[in-house]
Amino acid sequence: MTNVLDRIGDVSASLVDLYKDLHAHPELSFAEHRTAGIVADRLRDLGFEVHSGVGGTGVVGVLRNGSNLRNTSSLRNSSSLRNSSGATVLLRADMDALPVEEVTGLDYASTERGTDKEGNDVPIMHACGHDMHVVALLGAARILSETVDSWSGTLEVLFQPAEELGAGAQAMVDDGLYDRIPKPDVVLGQHVAPAPAGIVGLHSGAAFAAADSMLVRMFGRGGHGSRPETTIDPIVMAASAVMRLQTVVSREIAGSDIGVLTVGQFHAGTKNNIIADHAEFGLSIRTVNPEVRARVLDAVHRIVRAEAQASGALREPELIAQESFPVLINDGAACDRVSAAFRGVFGEHGVIDPGPVTGSEDVGILADAAGAPLVYWLLGGADPEAYLKAATAGTVEEDIASNHSPRYAPVIQPTLDNGITALTTAALEWLS
Repeated sequence: MTNVLDRIGDVSASLVDLYKDLHAHPELSFAEHRTAGIVADRLRDLGFEVHSGVGGTGVVGVLRNGSNLRNTSSLRNSSSLRNSSGATVLLRADMDALPVEEVTGLDYASTERGTDKEGNDVPIMHACGHDMHVVALLGAARILSETVDSWSGTLEVLFQPAEELGAGAQAMVDDGLYDRIPKPDVVLGQHVAPAPAGIVGLHSGAAFAAADSMLVRMFGRGGHGSRPETTIDPIVMAASAVMRLQTVVSREIAGSDIGVLTVGQFHAGTKNNIIADHAEFGLSIRTVNPEVRARVLDAVHRIVRAEAQASGALREPELIAQESFPVLINDGAACDRVSAAFRGVFGEHGVIDPGPVTGSEDVGILADAAGAPLVYWLLGGADPEAYLKAATAGTVEEDIASNHSPRYAPVIQPTLDNGITALTTAALEWLS
């Protein structure tokens, strides 16, 4: 292990320019063509068998090194798997960016624009850190490909499209992912977070929430702004629905249950003195318990329809389901094993249990389709000194940008070193 990890500093330093390049050239979901091409070329140079175009723009590299084991019964017994002749390990990173205009002020900040799935021209930014995920996994792939005398088994490195839509993992599975590569014995991955760099966070069991996105359209009767009595104002109708929806979590689910309901967009009208015909808004729901999920979704439908009726709408509202993510479940035994390995590298205080988080991830689909356990952790990406200063002042929320913020960008070092270290360490737990 020491011989392998000793190489990380040099490998990480060689990837800084690539990280800046990917950050400056982000791509939207299912449009990650440039990123996928760079990834495929680098994996071929490292000696991986490369599968491109999986699920659209997905890339998978396979490196077979010695004997391989696929034994689901021993998989559940960590001691048996530890003594085996080598497992199949899948390491995953996502590649897509977001329609966000970057305001970080970095000299490698994105100025890219693109077309979203609705056909709108939008700015593009790696506001969720997927560029860091890609480069860290490429670093781990290089480290492991150059130290094949230190492990045995099959290494699979998967670069997934469209995580932000909750669609990329399923697209790769549906496109015959596991007909192209062996089913893994374990799926491992990480997500950079606004915690201090040097911290990794793992939670056993339900670790990331399920997510449901929905577009709501409410219909009124348009007219002149000077004569509202001749209209049915859809903005008032929709605004009332938005406000009433804020009571769902606070009044319809127990305080001990996890639930978040966010309205992230609202669109209506074209001019100040025109009452529009319709208004629409988009919302995101996060839950962990299936019964809570059903209750919240039912409440959304009930409230939207009731507000339309109360306003005298002549047409029923439309509630259109969009992105959906399942609950991410970390396997208990596998999570314990990775946690122990991380403590040996990052120290006792460098490994925390963050509890369930209300963010969502679709990586669990890859594990479920393979019948394999999943271990997915958070990787601190904030400057440690800046975080400590903000924590001391009580200004973390103001001073430390979070994922999806136009100000978000992880500090390159030591985040990249730690990301490569975490992936390599976790993989070697299974690659005997």
